[in-house]
Amino acid sequence: MGMSTVAAARWVERWECQQQRYAVDREERFTVIADVVEHMTLGRSAPLVLDLGSGPGSLAARLAGRLPAAEVVAVDADPLLLELGRAHHGSALRYVEALIGAPDWLDALGLDRPVDAAVSTTALHYLGEDTLKRVYTDLAGRLRPGGVLVNGDHISPDSATVRELALDIGRRQSERCLALIHEDWQSWWSGAAADPELAPFLARRGERRHPPCEGNDLPLSGHIGLLREAGFAEVGTVWQFGNSHVLVAVR
Repeated sequence: MGMSTVAAARWVERWECQQQRYAVDREERFTVIADVVEHMTLGRSAPLVLDLGSGPGSLAARLAGRLPAAEVVAVDADPLLLELGRAHHGSALRYVEALIGAPDWLDALGLDRPVDAAVSTTALHYLGEDTLKRVYTDLAGRLRPGGVLVNGDHISPDSATVRELALDIGRRQSERCLALIHEDWQSWWSGAAADPELAPFLARRGERRHPPCEGNDLPLSGHIGLLREAGFAEVGTVWQFGNSHVLVAVR
């Protein structure tokens, strides 16, 4: 039995608010990513777009709204978040449960043609450096020539002084936007655990045995280096606020 649309709408709304605590520039970053994807898929009749680490589909749904002819695939390892997205966003997206970076993870997506664009927001920093390198290489192999990877994430500048400034600018903006009034990550999950309608999906989540989060602290130059090694021809930042970047890599 699926989740009700009422419950899904309630929890997705709380998810959207909770995420504002950690990225006050989130909506602008989403808009920039959608701008890039739209620009890079001009003239493509039905572009194939992957959202990696999609959660309930926040970015994927915005992309589907911007590009109604596109096939947008929301990829995440969490069955609860995917079910929230299915119930809330409906058939606008295709949802796939897969662990990014696992062996043959791209094969699980059922892709029948080259990918036009792959996007991700605040997800790839959870991968260890070796796994991230493998993911970049895997994506370079599946993107069409001229296809694009767009990563919106917290990426440190290379200079220690600039890194400190970027963090301080982000902190000041968070204070101005009253970011801390939103519930935090733990509060959202604690609330979800107390909702009986979510219990079957949380049980499925508990059955999953995924490797621990390795994480990486690569600076901007580190990401650019890995992307070039993976086979991307052109790499650069198209937007930045504080340590929040939108990094673009063209195949």
